[in-house]
Amino acid sequence: MKIKYIIPFFLILFFISNNLYSQGRIVIEGSIVDEYDMEVPYAGVGIIKKNIGVTSTEDGTFSFFVTNNELDDILEISSIGFETFKVKIKDFIYGNKKIILKEKVSALEGVVVSAPINIIKLAFKQIKENFINSTHQLDILYRRWDVEENICRYFIEHYLTVLEKGPPSMLRRYSLKESRNSADYRYIKNNAKTHPIENTVWMNPVRNGASIRSMKWKKIDVTNYDDEDVIVYEGISDTETIKLFIGFDTNKIYRVERTWKPPVGKSQNGIWIYRKNANGKLYLSYHQREWIGARKLSQKLKNLLLRNGKKATNFVPVEFRHELFVIGLKENKKDFDDFDETLERMDMSLYKIPYNDDFWKSFSLPPETNYFKKNKNELESIFNVSLENQFKYSN
Repeated sequence: MKIKYIIPFFLILFFISNNLYSQGRIVIEGSIVDEYDMEVPYAGVGIIKKNIGVTSTEDGTFSFFVTNNELDDILEISSIGFETFKVKIKDFIYGNKKIILKEKVSALEGVVVSAPINIIKLAFKQIKENFINSTHQLDILYRRWDVEENICRYFIEHYLTVLEKGPPSMLRRYSLKESRNSADYRYIKNNAKTHPIENTVWMNPVRNGASIRSMKWKKIDVTNYDDEDVIVYEGISDTETIKLFIGFDTNKIYRVERTWKPPVGKSQNGIWIYRKNANGKLYLSYHQREWIGARKLSQKLKNLLLRNGKKATNFVPVEFRHELFVIGLKENKKDFDDFDETLERMDMSLYKIPYNDDFWKSFSLPPETNYFKKNKNELESIFNVSLENQFKYSN
């Protein structure tokens, strides 16, 4: 009698599981390390021919969705300095989720190349040729952490869609779809005049027409990316330093790093990572930047701190860290989202959108990094309120 009931139960369970597997989304997640077990950050991970995939986090982890239609497709993992790793999606699902990349030495090691400024000028000249140069949509997760006195006091993230044409053009349009934020424990509400997605473009040397002629350039390294030799150039001026990772054969700019002295603040730095679409054209896949400085406390706030037995200084050390993940690329105009509304230009914290718990539970979020966990713990420790509850009741 027991066997009679058990068999149908497992048959039903198998049918349900198999049905969900075939119709629903499948999570592709794992980590990337080198041969010494060190994490590999900012690697391109995905199915190139279908423009599906993400960039690994700074801890070398990744997560995204596929469907049953992608089980026989090839997952490619590529990173500067390593051999490209390829595995069938189906094999990855049932195999080891820890990918080990092998270092690849550039064939240009010790080879004398053309004067740096000539290569850099050529790379900028070929930007329209090497980047997607038609209108396309990027689906973006944008995050910002506000840190005061080395403690995270505010976190906000937006899911938005952007219409753009690639560098050197500016953004054509962007639409805010979803938003959530922590409780606001900041001493000072620093409100920018526009959404920081626009600063991502303005601050990018590839976008804003950096004055490359006024900088002193030199070759500082040779490496490899996706079977192409890459030369790393560094340009220095009185106010900034720029690094460009340029393909030797194609003159494609795969990575940009910039450190500069902002008009206000102590320092600022940023990184822009590009990856290839199905046709080998480049598009932005990841961006991170950080501003470090201080903000002046009002007398009213200083008095409040003193009444509560806390130290009140004239200035509070402040850091703003931004992080952008491109989680989707659409090149067919028929697949574009609606962009009917025109967003008012203001700080991202001022857009008021109801918190959609169902959306965030089903959304393909990047794995939590050590930096994310640190700030999450700091936000939760202020009044012992979980970040999840802060999301629910602060929006």
